[in-house]
Amino acid sequence: MSRKKSSPINCFVLFLIIIGFLAFSILIISLLYLPVNVENAFGKPVTGISYPSRIYYAWLLLSYEADLTTPVNPSAEIQNFHIEVGESAISVIQRLQSEGLIRDAEAMRVYLQYSGYDTSLQAGTHQLSPAMTSIEIANIIQSLNRTTIDFSVLPGWRVEEIAALLPTSGLEITPEQFISAAQQFPAGLSFSDEIPAHTGCEGFLYPGIIQVARTTPVDSLIQSLLINFDKNLSPELKVGFSHQGLTIYQAVTLASIVERESVIDEEMPLIASVYLNRLSQNMKLDADPTVQYALGYQSSSNTWWANPLSADDLAFDSPYNTYLNTGLPPTPIANPGMNALKAVANPESSPYLYFRSACDKSGRHVFAKTYAEHLANACP
Repeated sequence: MSRKKSSPINCFVLFLIIIGFLAFSILIISLLYLPVNVENAFGKPVTGISYPSRIYYAWLLLSYEADLTTPVNPSAEIQNFHIEVGESAISVIQRLQSEGLIRDAEAMRVYLQYSGYDTSLQAGTHQLSPAMTSIEIANIIQSLNRTTIDFSVLPGWRVEEIAALLPTSGLEITPEQFISAAQQFPAGLSFSDEIPAHTGCEGFLYPGIIQVARTTPVDSLIQSLLINFDKNLSPELKVGFSHQGLTIYQAVTLASIVERESVIDEEMPLIASVYLNRLSQNMKLDADPTVQYALGYQSSSNTWWANPLSADDLAFDSPYNTYLNTGLPPTPIANPGMNALKAVANPESSPYLYFRSACDKSGRHVFAKTYAEHLANACP
């Protein structure tokens, strides 16, 4: 008795069923884990949101991730942004985009609705920057009703710029209190013994977001920022600093210069190599940010970083002026982020001794081995 052979059509149908089942299984698994993954990346959703809504917002947030986590301009300064009493979230979001503070208004709207921040925006004047991500801005402009706040420090800020945030931060600390407390470096950290005596905390107030209670006193706020630096001071960084012949304090000082000089993070290791090459040849660093630090606040331009610098500025008499003095400045000039610290610990190997801004206004730099090449790289 002969057996029936399977029909090619039946086999194809069975194949489609198997493929469909696998695709459906993958879809179900994705839907189950998608909200969890988004919560890990963007925080918890507003209380009471339904599961279908969580999935909907999760898809949207993933599509807007770059707009929410990438600043408009990493080198931008702080600017005032005022929210009127009773102003709608939509109006606030649209103005944030029109004033160049966020990349995409729709992405911000989705994030505010997902987190519930759209109903708790704080009226008043906020100090924001295009160097902040949309998520950082959202955390700053939300309600003061919480018992804790997210305190944000940007890479490259000096102590006074951090202090300037305090009046609108929700903390009960004045700028004057912060600046005064930051003038003395505390004991108790893993690297405290390596910090020169009678120096302040400049350089070690680690950039990022920390969550603190509204009643946090000034010493505790500074301690929290310093502890954050300590946590990120890895053995690999210490070894890298040592390989460059630098102490932790010297490395952070150089990293603060690299942070202020760089517009594009990927150039940091090359910029660090130029300064290390100059130090090894006992050349002056000729670093503009050190002069800017010495000049201090510029009321005419409402900034702590004068730009451009004049010939008189470059001749300003200060131990921080590396156009006049050989070696590193006496202290860090700002608080560098991890990219700048890593650049000093692991600089590129290069023969360069000079660099200047590229003429295309891209934020990049052109590098030279000799002074003649450096002059030739000047913009027409």
